[in-house]
Order: sequence, then C-alpha cells, then structure tokens
Amino acid sequence: MQWRNTSNRFGLVSIVLHWGVALVVFGLFGLGLWMVGLDYYSGWYKTAPDIHKGIGILLFLVMLARVGWRFVSPPPPALPNHDRLTRLGSKLGHLALYLGLFAIMVSGYLISTADGRGIAVFGLFEVPATLTSIPDQEDVAGAIHEYLAWGLVIFAGIHALAALKHHFIDRDATLTRMFGRAAK
Repeated sequence: MQWRNTSNRFGLVSIVLHWGVALVVFGLFGLGLWMVGLDYYSGWYKTAPDIHKGIGILLFLVMLARVGWRFVSPPPPALPNHDRLTRLGSKLGHLALYLGLFAIMVSGYLISTADGRGIAVFGLFEVPATLTSIPDQEDVAGAIHEYLAWGLVIFAGIHALAALKHHFIDRDATLTRMFGRAAK
C-alpha cells in the first residue's frame, strides 16, 4: 500500500489518520461522559480530565497534520456514479466534521484555561492560557463543548451510515477505498 492517496484509493497516511481520529473522538466522548459523573472523592476526579485534556491537545495537533496532509496528498476524486448532490453532500459533510471537531477542541481549550492556568500534556509540554476574559467563559464554553460533542458523534454516525449505504445498497467503492482498496 502506498503512503499517499492516488486517483482511485486512499493511502496509508490518510487511512490511519481517518480511523485513528475516529477512534480517539469516540474514546474522548465516552471518557467525557464518564468523567462528568465523577464525584470529588473519586480517585479519577482530577486524573480523568487531565487525560481528556491531554488527548484533546494531541488530537488538535493530529488534526492540523491531517488538514496539511490533505494539501500534500489530496483525497481521490468522487466516484463516477456519484451525482452532483452526492458530491456536494460529501464535501459539506466532511467540512462539517472538520469544523465541528476544531470547534469542540477550541471550546475545550476555553473551558480548561478559563481560570488562567495552562493545559499540561502528559508532562511533555504545556499549552498556555491565552484567552481568559470572556464572561462566564467556563460555563459558556462547557455548554458549547457538550452540544458540539453530541452533534459531532451523531453526525459521525450518520457519516458511517452513509458509507454503509454506499457499500451495501449502491455497491460502490466509497467505503472500501477508506480501507486501502482501489475503486474498480
């Protein structure tokens, strides 16, 4: 398998980024749901949010690399059987997934830095608090973070259903290309 995308399949880098980000997003969503239910006396009360924040910052860096990779190695063009509306839906859907994910990460940053403290990332480095003067920053960013996270996970589910529809109903190579197989 090639590292870069070709005209009829995704390359290894794009595939790993796609599936890796999907796993991390759903993992962070599950961790987020679990950790908000922890009480003050739980041993995970501080540790779980620190893990969530650290992984979130690393995901932000991976997403920056992923956007850069799209310029270095553009995705294969839409399949010939996709009509204009399907192509437009695909482009808008992917844009919504990318923008939604970045918005979630920015809102998470704003929650975490509202008190003026930076975010330590597993003892490797710290992301400084740069914006701390928004009124009710932690609460507003928290609500945005929660709603966007639910929206992103639901939309990612719809994205997966669309890929399954292409695979089982349309019988085209939309899904198999994301596993590295060439379109026929």
